[in-house]
Amino acid sequence: MCAMQTNHDDVRVIIDKALARCREIGADSAEAAIGTGKGLSVTVRMGRVETIEHQRDKGLGITVYMGGRKGSASTTDFSDKATEATAAAACTIAKNASEDDCAGLIEPRYLAKNAPDLDLCHGWDIDPQAAIELAIECESAARQTDRRLTNSDGAIVSTYAGSHLYGNTHHFINGWDWSSHNIDCTVIAEENGNMQRDGWYTKARDYRDLDSVKAVGEEAAHRTLSRLNAQKLSTRSAPVIFEAPVARGLFAAFINAASGDALYRKASFLLDKLGEEIFAPHLQIEEQPHLPKALGSAPFDGDGMATRRKHLIRDGVLESYLLSAYSARKLGLTPTGNAGGVHNLVVKNSDQNLEALLRQMDTGLLITDMIGFGVNQVTGDYSRGASGFWIERGERQFPVEEITVAANLADMFRQIISVGNDVDHRGNIKTGSVLLENMTIAGE
Repeated sequence: MCAMQTNHDDVRVIIDKALARCREIGADSAEAAIGTGKGLSVTVRMGRVETIEHQRDKGLGITVYMGGRKGSASTTDFSDKATEATAAAACTIAKNASEDDCAGLIEPRYLAKNAPDLDLCHGWDIDPQAAIELAIECESAARQTDRRLTNSDGAIVSTYAGSHLYGNTHHFINGWDWSSHNIDCTVIAEENGNMQRDGWYTKARDYRDLDSVKAVGEEAAHRTLSRLNAQKLSTRSAPVIFEAPVARGLFAAFINAASGDALYRKASFLLDKLGEEIFAPHLQIEEQPHLPKALGSAPFDGDGMATRRKHLIRDGVLESYLLSAYSARKLGLTPTGNAGGVHNLVVKNSDQNLEALLRQMDTGLLITDMIGFGVNQVTGDYSRGASGFWIERGERQFPVEEITVAANLADMFRQIISVGNDVDHRGNIKTGSVLLENMTIAGE
């Protein structure tokens, strides 16, 4: 565990004072959040130090409600004078805002009565010199793999630890400490006038859970070398596998479409789809917010509502949207504990690894990288630049680039054949590689 970045008792006093001042000025209700943290990041390139950055952050945000009017203000100064001025500024904004019947704190019955310890904070007591040495070792492991690795975009070692506390005038105040550590390496390969760039990274709450710098460097090298002499494809339709790191984007599109703000603005192709089958019937997707050490875990959401494990997709059927208190009121539904987003989206996987998925696909496209953002959340139309490998007889034949893959998300979700067990745990969406029945591939 790591030591608290800020004394929680001191922070509670600041939040209590801010809330009390808001009520004195005339707010019907108010909420406040404080975030603090510090970190270190070093970057090396071609064996030399490029940057050393020390971070120290703190901030107080206050939101007040006055008869359906909302106002927010923030400061980085925790003094009594600055706190009172920030509370006053929030109240002034609220007095001049338009009324919104859905604005306000979440109802007290939804607040988290107990905040479980999710083991989210593990400090890494590493000094700049030690971080530099790790970064150099990581980059060297990559560059020494093959003489074709002629250049580098550098290696990064970073660490950050912080605290988050939230309180409101329903007599609620709680929070947690957290940490995040990262090692990243990107290199450039050249052969026959062709240059390619790729990389790899590892990320975890606990630095002891990070992959070794040697493993990160070697994987960055392997992925870069494998892209050399990439070819273009003719336009066709074929099965497609999204490798696990890019498959996250597929489910991120689902999260965006299932989120309350998109739904009440009628800017989602999933509007009025609750209770309908939108994925292949074998698909199961859960939110699991209490996974120990997981990067997306949280005991409560941005409203203070207790998070809980729940099915979003069961047997392909959409069972829940992702709603804050505000979006739930706008839609006439119950809040789901998702103010601020989803907490660990877990896609149930099969017992097949990526190589088994390739054999099952037999002939098609393996996507390992995507370019640009081409998702229409309203219609579900999907079109993005991609690169990867053409597959025949279940084996990689040659790398491909400068292609575009297109379909509609509604069709893509229903055409998921299988999800691999090569789960990528480096983010808030935990999925393996995804095999889709068919997509349009636009090439030459």
